[in-house]
Amino acid sequence: MNRLLRVRINVSDLARLTDFYCEALGFVVVQMAERGVRLRLGAQTLELVQPEVPGAPYPADSRATDVWFQHVALVVSDMAAAYAHLCRHAMTPITIGGPQRLPPSTGRVQAFKFRDPDGHPLELLAFPPGAGDAHWQSGDALFLGYDHSALVVSDVTRSIAFYEALGLVVAGRTLNHGPEQERLDDAPGVRVDVVALRAAAEATPHVELLGYQVPPVTPLPGPLAPSDIASSRLVFESDRAAELHDPDGHAIVLVQSPLTQSPAGYASR
Repeated sequence: MNRLLRVRINVSDLARLTDFYCEALGFVVVQMAERGVRLRLGAQTLELVQPEVPGAPYPADSRATDVWFQHVALVVSDMAAAYAHLCRHAMTPITIGGPQRLPPSTGRVQAFKFRDPDGHPLELLAFPPGAGDAHWQSGDALFLGYDHSALVVSDVTRSIAFYEALGLVVAGRTLNHGPEQERLDDAPGVRVDVVALRAAAEATPHVELLGYQVPPVTPLPGPLAPSDIASSRLVFESDRAAELHDPDGHAIVLVQSPLTQSPAGYASR
């Protein structure tokens, strides 16, 4: 796989969720259709889709250790200002006590996890000088782009093998734990194996695997339907076209080349 083109998210109300992502998180609309919208933040693209036949809502009382948990990590230039801005909108915190600064062993990033109005998890990230992708160290905007999409997995070794077979490579690995991580995930005693996987052409955005050792990962009660709100998709540029699922049911779409023109049903804006 050459690169992660975008993340595709199912929504229950396209207009409402588009307003949230634009007003609360700084995205701008680049393409619109009756049941979908493409948004851009910096150099990254996010797609919101409202299924024609509504699927199940995001599971109630979801936790950061549920296997259906998949978040998009948004990079900000000023965590205090971004958090204050976000708090004026209809989000639900996951993190306890506001943004957390993680310890040196996990990069000293500032992070805050929350949910959008449909329940999808998201994260704000602020990198200290010299950390993360170099282009996160410059830019005048408050919200700069997204760094990665993170997936909870039940068996890290199995998932690494699956994604390596598709062409991704391991770019980093840490074991996150301690009081800051506990507050970040709202999970007492948490220990999570975090594995960064990058594509051949571009390191950003990339995929992260979250393998929770403590608390244990909650498995899916049953397969997600394509129209379910929790059924997000990673869309990769590849040398073939395919739709598949990883060992834990996370959906993946492979396309042979990025779209350079407005697809049928979309209008540029």
